[in-house]
Amino acid sequence: MSQTIQTNVNVSGMTCGHCVSSVSEELEALNGVEEVSVDLNPGGLSTVTITSTSELSPSEIGEAVAEAGYVVVANEA
Repeated sequence: MSQTIQTNVNVSGMTCGHCVSSVSEELEALNGVEEVSVDLNPGGLSTVTITSTSELSPSEIGEAVAEAGYVVVANEA
């Protein structure tokens, strides 16, 4: 069994289940992605956990999320 990598990103603008499925669908289309799980926080930042077999670049993730119509927010303190 290969090693999996978990990547967490914060996404703004997601408000409902449809948002979750749009974002999940775009992320699952990325190479190596096995699972996408979303902790929905309507009106705030939702945490998206991506499980993949290879490391994903922030730009790949950002483009996939943007394709769904949302924005990845940097995890800066």
